[in-house]
Amino acid sequence: QVQLVESGGGSVQAGGSLRLSCAASKIMIRFYTMGWYRQAPGKQRELVASITSASNTNYADSVKGRFAISRDNAKNTLYLQMNNLKPEDTAIYYCKCTAANWGQGTQVTVSS
Repeated sequence: QVQLVESGGGSVQAGGSLRLSCAASKIMIRFYTMGWYRQAPGKQRELVASITSASNTNYADSVKGRFAISRDNAKNTLYLQMNNLKPEDTAIYYCKCTAANWGQGTQVTVSS
């Protein structure tokens, strides 16, 4: 069964940084468009960043210039580098592609 496992979340103060990881098994992520999503309490899940198999990236306006999506094909792992974090970035973060179901996500909490 295809599995995506997120990690790297935590609690930081505003202005801090975190790097999220998404380890994949039973798929090669370089062949898929991979996305990072987040869901804040009481809000709908939203796409934060995506990367295609051709390494084209796209970002939500709210994170442009602060977040960077990347992948390590050798490690079959997707990353999300998050800098200059804001309290409104607080959410559960998920990675996703069409071949996998939603995982457990990783909690990011940013305090002011």
